[in-house]
Order: sequence, then C-alpha cells, then structure tokens
Amino acid sequence: MKGIVFTEFLEMVEDKFGFDVADKIVSEASLPSGGIYTAVGTYDHTEMVSLVVNLSHESQVPVPDLLKAFGEYLFGQFVLGYGHFFHGVNSAFDFMAKIEDYIHVEVRKLYPDAELPSFEIDRTDANKLILIYRSERGLADFAEGLILGCIRHFQENVQILRENLSSDNSMAKFTLQKEPM
Repeated sequence: MKGIVFTEFLEMVEDKFGFDVADKIVSEASLPSGGIYTAVGTYDHTEMVSLVVNLSHESQVPVPDLLKAFGEYLFGQFVLGYGHFFHGVNSAFDFMAKIEDYIHVEVRKLYPDAELPSFEIDRTDANKLILIYRSERGLADFAEGLILGCIRHFQENVQILRENLSSDNSMAKFTLQKEPM
C-alpha cells in the first residue's frame, strides 16, 4: 500500500482525534516500519489494519465506520492534490466510470508498484452505475468511503446499495442509483 494512504490516515487521525491518539495508535501497533511513512514509500497493508484496529479500540468507533470515514476524507485529499483528474468531469458517475481505464492507469504511471483494487464497471443507464470491487486486502468499507466522498464532492443525491460478495470484504457490489433532486 502506498505511503500516501498512511500519511493521510495519520493526518486524519490527528485532525479528528488529536496528536496524542495518533501517537498512541502508532506506538502500540509494533509496526515493521516503526510508523514512519513517506508518501512515495510502499508498506504492507497489514500495518494499516493494525492502525485502524488500534484507533477503533481507542475511539470506540467500529472499524468499518473508521474505514468509510477515512475513504471519504481521502477522496477530499485526492481532489486537492490531484485536481487534474477532475478536469472536465461533471458527475460522480462520470468520474467513477473512469477508475480503471484512466485513473488507475495514471496512478500506475506515478507509482508503478502500486497495488490497486480492481473495479468492474457497468453503467446501465444515466441514473444507475454498478461497481464490483475486488481486492485481496479486503477493504470494501474503505472503497465505500471513497465512493461516498466522490458523491459528496459532486454534490449529488445518490443512493448506494452494497452487497458483500465475500465473507472477507475482498469483493463487494455497489449499486448506485441517482435520486431526483
């Protein structure tokens, strides 16, 4: 997992829970990296799992809720840091339809060793989009948070129906339906 995900997670923890909590979840995790991350480094995703589990214990917020909140937060950070991905894109559906064929291609140019999830995308009509998430890291809750962040960014009224396709969160189907304003 790319270091930018770790650095942004710790930024979010500091912003929402304070520096002491961020420091505590890192020090109690016994991480191979020592909790020292660079944005361009690559780290085992199990370190993120340890950090989120520790934050859940410390904050009493369930892990799935923390992963969703982080996904929403990270999408906002991506908008700030990678604005060129959003030029000429006018809706959440238009953006999400480009995940595999444009966004992940560009991410791999920047970070050739990035281990990205895959998304099967079916845009059945103008008001319905289906995303099938697959990742051996089992972070469907995080993916849902990114989807929520995208919808919020484009200020659209979209209902999300999630169907877990595996018991380990490695596969999920997200059916997104635009609602009238």
